[in-house]
Amino acid sequence: MGLRFFADQCVPATVTTSLRNAGYEVCCLRDYLSIESPDSIVIAKAQELTAILISLNGDFANILDYPPVNYQGIIALRIRNHPEVLPQIVSRLKNYLLTNPSMGHYKGKLILVEAHRIRIRQ
Repeated sequence: MGLRFFADQCVPATVTTSLRNAGYEVCCLRDYLSIESPDSIVIAKAQELTAILISLNGDFANILDYPPVNYQGIIALRIRNHPEVLPQIVSRLKNYLLTNPSMGHYKGKLILVEAHRIRIRQ
């Protein structure tokens, strides 16, 4: 199975378009839920879709509230109030995805993507 993502409502269209153009399946929150849905419902929908959650929402990067072991995978894009770094982050993410094309690689992991690095928490 190829990589499947569930994009939170805060993920810019440029990110979802870039991932789709790279051949990945991307489901968007607004197509399944209200954009005001609580985080617990958002991550539950990602699980239901057997998708890796991708978000800019820092709440999903809290491993105490969202232990990675319980999920298909969480990718947190870390822009930190600097939207100008988004192209670098997307490029870094796409390179990582090419190197790790299996859904199994992401299961139980929180992947923090920053402009200058990627960190993985389990």
